[in-house]
Amino acid sequence: MASGEATVGQGPTRTATPVTGGYGRATPDARAEVISDRAATVGGRAPSPFSPRQLARLDEALTMSSRETGLHFSVYVGRLDEPTRQAAEALHSRLGEVAAQAVLIAVSPGQRVVHVVTGEIAFRRLPDRACALAVLSMEAAFSGGDLIGGIVNGLRMLSDQAGRLPAPR
Repeated sequence: MASGEATVGQGPTRTATPVTGGYGRATPDARAEVISDRAATVGGRAPSPFSPRQLARLDEALTMSSRETGLHFSVYVGRLDEPTRQAAEALHSRLGEVAAQAVLIAVSPGQRVVHVVTGEIAFRRLPDRACALAVLSMEAAFSGGDLIGGIVNGLRMLSDQAGRLPAPR
């Protein structure tokens, strides 16, 4: 994949819609980690490249997005194997039982790549156009050096588009 390319779309069963564009200075991301809806670090990679305050901010955004929409939001920050889209889809599939209702934002600052992967249920509420707009917003923040701010704003945009979880009857 070309530097600065981002794609959005449902998991491996659907062709991704490419969105091109790069973002500013790339930072080394040798210490990759997966951050889920509770900001859990998976993969045994430490120390975290994020401060406790940044992690708390990200945790709050992930928790609120998931709680408000009923979808499972996850974030991966780190290097993606080539081809990066397939690597993001593989990470999404590792979410297991929640994959159908999951939204994964995969960001590789060193490769200047952003992918949004949605499961089958999540895709019904988050079409490619909405994901592409969130990616563009994230890239704008990334170009200004605000990785966490870009991800948080992207999460907010996606959760706004998905709408609130319907009230139980």
